[in-house]
Amino acid sequence: MTSIVIPAHDEELGIGRLLTAVLGTAAHGELEIVVVCNGCTDRTAEVARSFGDAVVVAELAEPSKAAALKHGDHLATTFPRIYVDADVEVDAHSLRALAATLDRPGIEATGPERILDRSGVSRPAKWYYDVWEQLPGVCEGLFGRGVIAVSAAGHERIRALPEVMSDDLAISEAFGPRERTITAGAQVRVRPASTWRALVSRRVRVTIGTGQLAAAGMVRPGVQTRGSDLVRVGLAHPRLALRIPFFAATAVCVRLATRRRVRRGLGGVWVRDESSRGADGPAEKTDGHAERGVS
Repeated sequence: MTSIVIPAHDEELGIGRLLTAVLGTAAHGELEIVVVCNGCTDRTAEVARSFGDAVVVAELAEPSKAAALKHGDHLATTFPRIYVDADVEVDAHSLRALAATLDRPGIEATGPERILDRSGVSRPAKWYYDVWEQLPGVCEGLFGRGVIAVSAAGHERIRALPEVMSDDLAISEAFGPRERTITAGAQVRVRPASTWRALVSRRVRVTIGTGQLAAAGMVRPGVQTRGSDLVRVGLAHPRLALRIPFFAATAVCVRLATRRRVRRGLGGVWVRDESSRGADGPAEKTDGHAERGVS
């Protein structure tokens, strides 16, 4: 059995899609699925409970992913353990492959191959992601996938991590290159920000989180994108040559927006991108609290 922990805050639009994919080809008793609905004001818990005994559903009043993950860990009973964001799509075949990878000697953490679903994404956002996907750290790291699997020993290591905004990067950096890997054949479908404005807001959040990790000495030197990285991407992928300047300009906008946000004292406030969830209304949502924990 493999334990799957899914923190979910107002995810009624995605949780059913995710659970349908996970349970579609899973054998009976193969997966222990724990959904922790934290601070939900919608039908997330109701939708999760509609899957019956196949899913354990818990509810917390506090809209905190960190608290949800901690509670999910308390309810989960076995390893390997896979943390899955509620707004991605991954199936039992991929989860099975991740668990098998952790049987390899020395591998304590793994993630699936990332498929960015560009349907409905604006052209400027697509240009940014076309370059972003080719960056060395993005290709090799466990972050930005919405799914991270750890062994029992790997779990003990990440339990000691402080609560930070860029939690998936923190987990990725907790393991050396030989201790973590991307599992070939395991795939997760991720919906990126659909507009350039939403993309900038999302990147501001990531930049603040990366800064927190850097200040704590929790990331390797060079983990942030450097000009040399963009040069290498351009040489390896000439078709992206005209998009790299746009990527760099967006990075500058993100840096300036990050400084403004920090000056306003909002560095620890979690701003969620709603554009990637197919929801009507504003492109982003401020939950009004400092969010910390595995992302």
